[in-house]
Amino acid sequence: MHAIRVGRFGGEEVLDYTEVPVPEPGPGQVRVRLHAAGVNPADTYIRTGGYAFFTPALPYTPGFDGAGVVDAVGAGVTSTAPGARVFLSSLGTTGFSGAYAEFAVTDAADVQPLPETLSYPQGAAIGVPCATAWRALFQKAALRAGETVLIHGASGGVGVPATQLARDAGATVIGTAGTPEGAELVRAAGAHHVLDHTAAGYRDELADLAPSVVIEMLADVNLADDLEFLATHGRIVVVGSRGTLEFTPRLTMRKEATILGTALWNATPAEHAIALAGVAAKLGNGTLRPVVGTELPLHDAAEAHRRVLAPGARGKLVLIA
Repeated sequence: MHAIRVGRFGGEEVLDYTEVPVPEPGPGQVRVRLHAAGVNPADTYIRTGGYAFFTPALPYTPGFDGAGVVDAVGAGVTSTAPGARVFLSSLGTTGFSGAYAEFAVTDAADVQPLPETLSYPQGAAIGVPCATAWRALFQKAALRAGETVLIHGASGGVGVPATQLARDAGATVIGTAGTPEGAELVRAAGAHHVLDHTAAGYRDELADLAPSVVIEMLADVNLADDLEFLATHGRIVVVGSRGTLEFTPRLTMRKEATILGTALWNATPAEHAIALAGVAAKLGNGTLRPVVGTELPLHDAAEAHRRVLAPGARGKLVLIA
């Protein structure tokens, strides 16, 4: 089979499109013939060897999210069977073979049914982004119906499902984007208010709306401003940050604000299972509608890693196997 292999840590040039043996499922495992794999920003950090949460043994195949058809199951697996349409999400589970490939082996617990209404690229957009959105909103911020939530960077891979889930939970949703196309995507996802975070004065509008919860995708740029317009006793959940910042800690005192960091890597197996089960249920009833922004062939993984960090994200970037 064809797969992307990384034999040394470094830039995009270390992503090698090559042939490798088809992996065999062990007890409790499932093999999936993948048709699409999701590309996450974390994939690029891991590739450099400097990611705080996960350093794989070399060589390895990147990718944690994918969608396709069950090809084979190991001993003891009863939750799925060959021929089933599924999506998978596996955060470095022992024995997981990697999603940037034509076939992947993972634990049966990491595999969920893919509704017939969703394409394989949409299925590849589910795992890490949707589970991250679920964890940020419900396991960390404890979002309640009637609250106002700001999704800062709502047009991206995590932002779109976070907007959909928050709207479904009964919150008033504010979503920001940096392009007209991104703004339209956020509006279609269900945001009540859509703001251009590149426009002068957009923070004044946020002050009037006073969100009690902020889901923050770029904390090094926005955190200090978030604390200015956050409602008293509000919560900020940091999903992403790409640098450092300087701000006045007194802002947290004035609002009695809570700043929470989140990373799926820290979720317990039970928390991850709950998030995936919740996501699967919302996929089944149509609440979650994954949005694919860009599709590239598997051999263009290096280009995918360049694009996934570029500003102006719209939906999910996926590789087609």
